[in-house]
Amino acid sequence: MANIKVGTASWTDKTLIASGWYPPDVDTPEERLRYYSSVFPLVEVDSTYYTPPAERNAELWVDRTPAGFTFNVKAFSLLTQHPTRTAALYKDIRPTTDKKNVYLKDLDSDAVETVWDRFLQALTPLYEAGKLGVLLFQFPPWFTLNRRNKEYILRAKERCDPYTVAVEFRNNRWLGEENRAETLDFLTSYAVPLVCVDMPQGYRSSVPPVLAATAPTAVVRFHGHSDRWESKNIYERFGYRYSEEELREWARRLPRLAERASTTYVVMNNCYRDYAQVNAAQLARMLQEETPSG
Repeated sequence: MANIKVGTASWTDKTLIASGWYPPDVDTPEERLRYYSSVFPLVEVDSTYYTPPAERNAELWVDRTPAGFTFNVKAFSLLTQHPTRTAALYKDIRPTTDKKNVYLKDLDSDAVETVWDRFLQALTPLYEAGKLGVLLFQFPPWFTLNRRNKEYILRAKERCDPYTVAVEFRNNRWLGEENRAETLDFLTSYAVPLVCVDMPQGYRSSVPPVLAATAPTAVVRFHGHSDRWESKNIYERFGYRYSEEELREWARRLPRLAERASTTYVVMNNCYRDYAQVNAAQLARMLQEETPSG
């Protein structure tokens, strides 16, 4: 299991803190990150999707975690073509508008370039410390398979270099049976990691759980199987606890993926109370059992 890192998509969620997963004396942001990183070798930072990160925060994350710890960082919503809160933009480039949300197309090219520059610069401390894993570009359901969107992925990869961009799709055309080979060939040709997902099926944003290593880095994210996937309440969407049987099946499959990659990041994103942390610990233990040392 040396090349598989298992973690969760949060360490600060309010329901996690309320769940009692942290010991009672671990009650500050610094202590929580230190404790979390003593249990898991990987965490995904999702707050950066809603608000661009600050370089000072990245410096603190480096200082508060041990050597070898990894942060995967979710790309800011504007950069993945999602609606973005106008108030979340840097003050000096906010457009004059009464709209609560804006899109990438609503900003001029200089403002967009500023967002790219500042977002990437803020992550420099993580990269220089060897603690930056991948930048997660989770695209929206309307980001469908076409030439323009393929070109956007390649521009993002180039713009983020030397950071590693991994892409997660929420449109079935990319990974449905008809186009799966084309998509995997495209990503492999340019060494762009596909984010493999386990998620509820049958919805507009559903994609099948295709396990494929399209680059030296592989990424798997577990979203659960809630029957309220389209709820606006994130805890209803992600509040799913995996069973032992479900995790055991994945523990048998993941080593086969890891054989085709130099590093594999496995993230439990069923973030409600301690569900993700409990399931991540279970899965890590099962993977150890599946791949004994020696």
